Amino acid sequence: LTMAHGHSRNYTTLTDATRENAMSGESGYYGKRRKWHSWGYEDEGITPAEVKEMAERVAQRLNIDEPVILPDPTLEELVLREPRIKIPASLQPFCTTDKWDRVFHTYGKSFKDLTKIYRRDFDNAPDVVAYPKDEADIAAVLDWCGDKGYAAIPFGGGSSVTDGFGCPEDYPGAVIIDLGNLNKILEVDDVSRCALIQAGILGPALEEQLKPKGLTLRHIPQSWEFSSLGGWIATRSSGHYATHLTHIDESVESLRVVTPKGTIENRRLPGSGAGPDPDRLFIGSEGSLGIITEAWMRLQGRVKFRANATITFDSFYQGAGAVREITQAGLFPANARYLDEQDAKFYGAGDGSKSVLLLGFESADHPVDAWLERGIEICKDHGGSVETKTGSGGDALQSSRSGAQGNWRKQFRYLPRMMHTRAAMGVVSFTFETAYTWDKFESIDTEVIRRLKKAQEEITGGGIVCRRFSFLYPDGPAPYYTVVAPSDHSRSLEDYQALSDVASDALTELGGTITHHHAVGRSFRPWYDKEVDPLYRAMLAGAKNTIDPNWIMNPGMILDRPAHFKMVG
Repeated sequence: LTMAHGHSRNYTTLTDATRENAMSGESGYYGKRRKWHSWGYEDEGITPAEVKEMAERVAQRLNIDEPVILPDPTLEELVLREPRIKIPASLQPFCTTDKWDRVFHTYGKSFKDLTKIYRRDFDNAPDVVAYPKDEADIAAVLDWCGDKGYAAIPFGGGSSVTDGFGCPEDYPGAVIIDLGNLNKILEVDDVSRCALIQAGILGPALEEQLKPKGLTLRHIPQSWEFSSLGGWIATRSSGHYATHLTHIDESVESLRVVTPKGTIENRRLPGSGAGPDPDRLFIGSEGSLGIITEAWMRLQGRVKFRANATITFDSFYQGAGAVREITQAGLFPANARYLDEQDAKFYGAGDGSKSVLLLGFESADHPVDAWLERGIEICKDHGGSVETKTGSGGDALQSSRSGAQGNWRKQFRYLPRMMHTRAAMGVVSFTFETAYTWDKFESIDTEVIRRLKKAQEEITGGGIVCRRFSFLYPDGPAPYYTVVAPSDHSRSLEDYQALSDVASDALTELGGTITHHHAVGRSFRPWYDKEVDPLYRAMLAGAKNTIDPNWIMNPGMILDRPAHFKMVG
């Protein structure tokens, strides 16, 4: 094992007692067990009043009768197939076939996942869940899976919305490898402002451990509370910054990855011209090449200065011109969430009559009022109206937690905990995101919305399509679309798939990417295969064949096992 995998690091990251808790799903940041059928922890209840309010809001927006809400599923009523494989004695201390663990690791958090959960469909649960405490444990699991041909599926926080860790049906067994025990910051380089961080750490724990140093990664996706550093890297996550250090890529200094053929550790460097960047092969690989165990990450100073404004526009396209100019001016706002009229109303940031730009600047080093003033000037040149504005200091922080900015912030953080209620209602509710160049923006956006509305009329009898900009580049936006449509429990999953296919076909045909930050997963593989050059995919398959010759790593991600594949002894 040592020879095959190089020098193995055996950090003890949890006490034995805590590790036992991890094998019962209690390894979260708060030391509490997670819900398996929705977001949050078991002691966090969504009240009946909140569910009813959501149902009433959905019924009003869709102009339908109040939907029938299914009760939450219980563990006792679920039927799982018997595990198809037996855990070797050497792996039994950190592997389990317990029902709760298998159920919790069956699905992510997409509308499709949540709908299957409420349909009580757990036919494809994993056979075994492993909770390795270090790289030696990971290597042992990969050796076992490689010898037997079992699928080895990495698991970070379980927040995937693209079927990122589902169990393949054409493998004799599937082992989920939960990295929750690898949850520490191992070293901080104050001089270079970087840290060596284990990949299983979740967002809150990461920031809490950096806080005493006055540092922050400042990477905060909507799934932040229940997603891991390794997951962000493996899926090319986008975080807090709207226009600067948007993708996790920019924050990675070097990686350490355990593969079926050995451990790869790349050198820490601020930059290098020595051939293709080796880390880039694993950033976005979605667990198909190996398991990221550690990363040196570039950090920021904690924010001390803020300046915010809320600006409204009469139409979405009018404000888009202002947003493009702000982005191309090199102002680099930390927040530039631009919501269309319906999205603004949905998030409580507007009344539905105007589109709303939530513009914010921040710094750990200097006041940013001048940057805000220039941004506002650009907005006024495009017909924007300033609703609120605050400068640096405590008032700017407070303003981001009140008014339109505060309402958006609250809904953005809280809505994931309510996602399951729409699956329980039987309505269709999902999002998708993309990116394309500014010259194509208005024509692509118009056509995507036209096709979706037409499909909604034909498939569900109507519905809502709204969008916002979450992330921006000088050469193009990353629009984020929300689709809600009436349906019922007998066909909601099928209606979702039909509408999602329309959106995906449109993006591929019109020149947008199939995903900007949610990853490919199994959900978007057919369109990813069309987006990426076939010769590049053949090169990637060659790399996978070298480090994963038995094709056990997260099957179905990025690449499929060759049709005439034979196990390597």
